[in-house]
Amino acid sequence: MTVGDYTIDIFVDRAFSPNDSVHKYDYTYFDQTDSYCSTIIGIELYEEENLQKAGVIGAGGGATGIYNTSFVFDNNRIVICCSDSVFCLSIPDLSLLWKTKADMATCFEIYKYKSDYIIHGELEITRLGHDGEIIWQQSGADIFTGPFVIADDYILATDWDNKEYKFDFDGDSVS
Repeated sequence: MTVGDYTIDIFVDRAFSPNDSVHKYDYTYFDQTDSYCSTIIGIELYEEENLQKAGVIGAGGGATGIYNTSFVFDNNRIVICCSDSVFCLSIPDLSLLWKTKADMATCFEIYKYKSDYIIHGELEITRLGHDGEIIWQQSGADIFTGPFVIADDYILATDWDNKEYKFDFDGDSVS
């Protein structure tokens, strides 16, 4: 995808190894407490087809893929779901601005809301501030695997048993 003057390639790097990787990275961002990373995502930034920077992120928790709702570009940064965490990297240098564990299991999707972010997780719906701080989190009786909708005045999440949960943007339940 194109962001400003740059083309950015985001991919799950299943071949990653710290010593011998198919892709060469300028930066590696793994949590020191993660003894195992269930998902490793490579990010390569190109300018006029020339690779300028490359970084790799990884986290524990459930495995995630790359979909059009698993990341957002926000001015000069990319905010991306990776397993149980959300990473924010600057563009174009790909330096880590912050990382937040936003779900106990897996972060499925991220949406921009005003200057913040709404995270659809497996166990929690989370609102993160622009700085990565958790503003609020809500969970349900079961995992959130059903439809997820952000409407004008509420967030709708559906769990495994098709029970619907409606939250306002302050994290309060609404009917």
